[in-house]
Amino acid sequence: MQAEIEHEGKLFDHTLTRRILAYAKPYLWPMGWAATIILVMALIHSYMPILIKTAIDEYLIPTSSSKDADARLSGLTGVGFTYLVLAAIAFSLRYLQSYLMAWTAERIIFDMRSDIYAKILRLPLRFMDRNPVGRLMTRVTSDVDAMQKMVSDGLVGLVADLFALIAIMGFMLYLSPTLAVTLFAVFPVLFGIMTWININTRRAHRQVRAKQSSLNAYLQEMITGMLTIQLFSRERDVSDRFDHRNSDLRNSWFESVRWVSYFFPSMEVLNALSVALVLAVGGVAVVQGSDTITIGVMVAFLAYIRDFFRPLEDLSDKSTVFQSAMASAERIFGLMDQDEEVREPEHPVPIEQFRGHVEFQSVWFAYSKEEWVLRDVTFDIHPGESVAIVGATGAGKTSIISLINRFYDVQRGAVRVDGHDVREYSQYALRRRIGVVIQDPFIFSGSIADNIRMNNPAITRAQVEESARYVNAHRFIEALPDGYDALVQERGITLSTGQKQLLALARALVQDPDILLILDEATANVDTESEQLIQDALKKVMRGRTSILIAHRLSTIRGVDRIMVMRQGELIEQGTHRQLIGHEGYYRRLYELLAHRPV
Repeated sequence: MQAEIEHEGKLFDHTLTRRILAYAKPYLWPMGWAATIILVMALIHSYMPILIKTAIDEYLIPTSSSKDADARLSGLTGVGFTYLVLAAIAFSLRYLQSYLMAWTAERIIFDMRSDIYAKILRLPLRFMDRNPVGRLMTRVTSDVDAMQKMVSDGLVGLVADLFALIAIMGFMLYLSPTLAVTLFAVFPVLFGIMTWININTRRAHRQVRAKQSSLNAYLQEMITGMLTIQLFSRERDVSDRFDHRNSDLRNSWFESVRWVSYFFPSMEVLNALSVALVLAVGGVAVVQGSDTITIGVMVAFLAYIRDFFRPLEDLSDKSTVFQSAMASAERIFGLMDQDEEVREPEHPVPIEQFRGHVEFQSVWFAYSKEEWVLRDVTFDIHPGESVAIVGATGAGKTSIISLINRFYDVQRGAVRVDGHDVREYSQYALRRRIGVVIQDPFIFSGSIADNIRMNNPAITRAQVEESARYVNAHRFIEALPDGYDALVQERGITLSTGQKQLLALARALVQDPDILLILDEATANVDTESEQLIQDALKKVMRGRTSILIAHRLSTIRGVDRIMVMRQGELIEQGTHRQLIGHEGYYRRLYELLAHRPV
C-alpha cells in the first residue's frame, strides 16, 4: 500500500528544492526584502566585535601616550553608544524580518495544502481504494506542518546563518589573515562531519514519516471499525498491534535523535580546537610584539569564534527541520505526481439537458491489469426506461454504475450517454446531471438541511423541504427536536438506515438531475415500513427519468421495464420479469433463490 504514494529515494534534493521554490515564486518581493534585512542584520552583528577591538586597542590599552583619561573615557562612551544603537537597529530589523517571513510562509503553506487537497479530489476511486484515509490525512496535516517549519523557520534561519557565516569570515580576514587562515584549517573536518550526519539524519527522518503514516492509517481504521472490534472482543489484539506500530515510531525517532545528537559534541570539540589554535598562534604573535595581531584582535577573534559556531549549532536544528521537511516533500510530491487516470477532455461536449439514452458498446473493464470485471458488455437503455441489473456478488453490477458516472474509464469499448462517449463530457457536468443513491449513503456532520443541499448555497430552504416532502422524509425530519436544523453526527449514527436512505433520495432529487437517476441497492437492509416509504419515493423520482437500479428486493425488480442479468462480468439475459421467469434460465433460479430467502 505504502508504495502507492511514496517515491522513496526517487525524488532528489534538487528536484524537491525546485518544486518547493516554485511555491515561493509568487512571494519573491517579501522574501527579497526579508533577505535584504537578514543581510543587514548579519553585517551589524558581525561588526560589533570590531567595536570591542577598537575599545580595547584604542581606549583600554592605548598605543599613544597622548590620549589622556578623559579622551579615552569619551571614546569608550562613543563606542558603547554605537554598540547600543546597532543592537536596537538589529532588534527592529529582526522583528520586521520575522513578521515578513511568517506572513510569506503561511501563504506558501496555504497554497501547498490547497493544491494537495485539490489533487486528492481529482484522484480516481481506484487510488482511494488502495490507500488508507489516515495516510492521506498525514499528507495534508503532519507532512505539510513539517514543510511549514522549514519555510518559516528552517529556510529563513538557514539564510540568516549563511549570511552570518560569510560576514564573520570576511571580518576575520579583514582583522587578521593569519588567524583567519589558521581557523579555516578546521573547516574541511567540520563540513565532512556535517555532511555525514545530514545523510544519516535524512534517512532516519524518512523512516519516521513512514512509521507516522502507518500509525495514522491504522488508528483511523481501528476507530472507524470500533463497533466491530468490540462486538468480537478484539480490543486487546488491536491494542497490541497499535503498541507495535507505536514502538516502531518511537524507535525511528530515537534513531533520528541519535544522529542529531552527534552534532553538538562534534561542534564543542571543534570550537575548543579553534579557540586553542587562536590562543596559540595569536598569543605567540602578541608576546613577540606583532603590529597586526593585538590583544584587541585576539578578543575580537574569540568573539567571532563564538559567533561562528553559534550559527553552525543552529544549523543542526535547521538541518533536522530541513531533513524532516525533505522527507515529507518526497511524500507530498509523490502524491502530487500520482496519475489522475480519469482526465478532463480538452474540449468537453456541452450539456444542456440529458435525454437519458445510455449505451454500453462492447465494454471490457478491469480494476487491475486484465482481471476483467466486465467482459464484452453491450446494452442500450432508452430515454425514460427503468432497468434493473441483477446478479450474484461480483457479477459487475456496481461497476456499470461507476462507469456511467465515469469514476473509472473502460479499457475497451465505450460508454455513451445521449450518443457521446462519457469521456467527452466534463466530469462535473456529467455527474451534476446524474442522481445517485447508494446502499450506505454518507451523512456528514452538520444539519439535516445542509446534508440534503450538500452545503450548496444555490439551493434554498424551500427547495430542501419540497424535496424532503416528495420522498417521504419530511415526517421524520419534522419529528426531530430542531427539524431541518437538527444536527447529526458524522456518518449519521443517530439515524436509522431507512432515514439515511430517504435523506439520500432527497439529496439526489434536490440537485435536480436532468434525466438520469442511478440507484444502487437503495432498498437493501431496511425494515418493511421504511421499504414502503422508499418504494413510494422511488416511484416518484423515477417518473420521467431513465432509471438504473441495482436491487435485491423482489418488489423493486418486478416493477421495472426491463431486467438485465449479469453473471461473472457478462450480460447473459435481459427482458421483462414475465419474459425471464417464463423460461428456465439463470434469472429464474436467482429469483427462486431470492423468493425463498427470509426478509
